[in-house]
Amino acid sequence: MSAKVAFIGLGVMGFPMAGHLKAKGYDVVVYNRTASKAQQWVGKHGGKSAATPAAAAKDCDFVMTMVGNDDDVLAVTTGGEGVLAGMKKGAILVDHTTASADVARKVFAAAKEKGIGFIDAPVSGGQAGAENGKLTVMCGGEKEPFERARPLMDSYGRAVTLLGESGAGQLTKMVNQICIAGLVQALSEGIAFAEKAGLDAEQVLEVISKGAAQSWQMENRGKTMHARKFDFGFAVDWMRKDLGIAMAEAKRNGASLPVTALVDQFYGDVQKKGGNRFDTSSLILRL
Repeated sequence: MSAKVAFIGLGVMGFPMAGHLKAKGYDVVVYNRTASKAQQWVGKHGGKSAATPAAAAKDCDFVMTMVGNDDDVLAVTTGGEGVLAGMKKGAILVDHTTASADVARKVFAAAKEKGIGFIDAPVSGGQAGAENGKLTVMCGGEKEPFERARPLMDSYGRAVTLLGESGAGQLTKMVNQICIAGLVQALSEGIAFAEKAGLDAEQVLEVISKGAAQSWQMENRGKTMHARKFDFGFAVDWMRKDLGIAMAEAKRNGASLPVTALVDQFYGDVQKKGGNRFDTSSLILRL
């Protein structure tokens, strides 16, 4: 009999991720704060929806969550109607939200108390990665629950890796966002410079992407940045949330993030221009 899985949170990432689990033959029940989104998912993929996270999690072997921020994670996991209130002993909870390492450790402790495994497992790869089942999944937690949950994460992940104890997944995602912030700013400056210099920016990108300047951002966002197209799913608002988490962690661990702090301010400028929901590549608008 296939494992019973609850998926909590059907945003641009969660909706297709839950769909991959259903396509792989898992028995999936979904919950979303806006119930119409859950109905839409059931209409497309089959399965069932539930009225609360706790009801969705009842009798499930695995529960996956993909929500907005630390407060949302705590509400859907440890809240009165949260999944831990409905989960059975021995089940495993996997949180795919990008949140703080602190909140991951809190949920880990609350789950352990109830005999439930917990993995913090933020993802990278954006909406396209979720839809194509090609996400990078960065995990923190204990080895045994990770190995049990891994086949499910393989449904939408091309690289699923355990990086250390609880919180390690979130810390790795912070490293990911720090690296992206600097890359997007450099790419913005390079493209804006090419435009001002009267070069054919598309041709320049074509050429330099064959050398040491090559990056995922250049390959996937360079030409669209030149065309000023910014409708690719991972919004500036979310990036600022993520960078805020990374900078708060850096204050605690003593890491220096001068470029990250600057780029975070630059994203603030994009928000002031009304670009809250633009893709992160919209940094070029400042230039």
